[in-house]
Amino acid sequence: MKLNLLAVGQKMPQWVIEGYNEYARRMPRECQLNLQEIAPSKRGKSGSSGQWMQEEGKRIMTALPQNDYVIALEVGGRNWSTEQLAEQLKNWQASGRDVSLLIGGPDGLSDECQQRADQKWSLSNLTLPHPLVRIVVAEQLYRAWTVLQNHPYHRA
Repeated sequence: MKLNLLAVGQKMPQWVIEGYNEYARRMPRECQLNLQEIAPSKRGKSGSSGQWMQEEGKRIMTALPQNDYVIALEVGGRNWSTEQLAEQLKNWQASGRDVSLLIGGPDGLSDECQQRADQKWSLSNLTLPHPLVRIVVAEQLYRAWTVLQNHPYHRA
């Protein structure tokens, strides 16, 4: 199974790249984590947040593999404990499908992206900077995998 992280935003600071790469490289081959950056809309005096969100949503939908199981990272999604995420990961692996996780831009995910999602996952009730979300998602997926492997990384 491949885990595809589709995230709006490019040209991330070095600390984001290093943080994400640290956890992505730890994932095993059978649960590989791949990042695909989606170009953000150019924000200026003309246009609106809804317009920019729709443009980014179209880019996400174009990049999204058609048969993937889709998880939208959304504040209104379900909060999972580490153990619940591990169970989700186990179910995703058993399904035989690749999984795409969607991270929107500063204005969130478009309605089209949210409607396409098979599940919605909320990392926190807090508002997190989108670059940090990449690292948190990568670390939590790695942690969930270690739970399934009885690896000592997760000590509950």
